Amino acid sequence: MKALVVYDSVYGNTEKIAKAIGDAIAPSGEVKVLRAGEASPSELVSIDLLIVGSPTHAGRPVQAVQEFLKKVPELSLKGVKVAAFDTRISKKIVGVFGYAAGRIVDNLKKKGGSLVASPEGFFVTGGEGPLKGGELERAAAWVKGILGAKK
Repeated sequence: MKALVVYDSVYGNTEKIAKAIGDAIAPSGEVKVLRAGEASPSELVSIDLLIVGSPTHAGRPVQAVQEFLKKVPELSLKGVKVAAFDTRISKKIVGVFGYAAGRIVDNLKKKGGSLVASPEGFFVTGGEGPLKGGELERAAAWVKGILGAKK
């Protein structure tokens, strides 16, 4: 299996989650973990799994992730399993706007991707973090569930 994890991070929390996801995938195959600004559509050639993550800002992914998603050609994800995650605070007001992961998933599905897991959110304590306790372990368990579902 060949996987790509694309993310952006403002305060380092989303990066930690992305790396934990990459580490959990590594025993099952080849994985690259790239910042959205470093990833290009050419990275999508011959991958089996694409996971995209972003902090939630005003209910949306950050600009770098939005720009990466815009560069992904239409239907280029046909046959690719996709999933998305975000980092978020657990305040109710954010729930009014929604979260980044749902918007990422919608975009990935429009590009032809096949959703393998519901969008997932990982919690930070306050606007800048740190991550709540246990979130790195939860991220690893989430992706292991995805890998188990793929087989």
